[in-house]
Amino acid sequence: MQKDYFIHESSILDVPTQIGKDTKIWHFSHIMKNVKIGEECIIGQNVFIASDVEIGNGVKVQNNVSLYKGVFCEDDVFIGPSVVFTNVINPRSFIERKEEFKPTSIKKGATIGANSTIICGVTIGKYAMIGAGSVVTKNIPDFALFVGNPAKQIAWISKNGTKLAFDNDGIAICEETKQRYILESNNLVRRLE
Repeated sequence: MQKDYFIHESSILDVPTQIGKDTKIWHFSHIMKNVKIGEECIIGQNVFIASDVEIGNGVKVQNNVSLYKGVFCEDDVFIGPSVVFTNVINPRSFIERKEEFKPTSIKKGATIGANSTIICGVTIGKYAMIGAGSVVTKNIPDFALFVGNPAKQIAWISKNGTKLAFDNDGIAICEETKQRYILESNNLVRRLE
């Protein structure tokens, strides 16, 4: 049977798995069983994806990333090189805590910068951006830019990743797309016009 995705010969694909059309899995990666990867994804070199992880369409996972059980990525997520995900809050080598795995959710269009650490149990909002080297310990709102250790919000950004400047009425216009954004009760709402 002809497959409609690419997997490099040095990578390991356990079965059963579900790999979407036009997805590419590069060198020395290991995809465990019961993984779901959407269409047109790019899985970089030396990536490990544990059983039961779900990845949407158009996701890019850069080199040296491990996605452990409990990680769920929606469409168009970008995960930078060497990002670290955890799955247990208080790991010990001598205690098995697999029943304590906490789910981590990365919403549509979010970006996680290189060398960031994502503590399990958080949700990273739609189109949010995590700066390189950040440590995420709490939920991140949609369209928020967080940086540092622990990560703190420094700005709101557009869908395209451009910083937004709000006027006195709480309205900002993306310089790239001219889309309007409204800040209401510390939540960013994109208004389509």
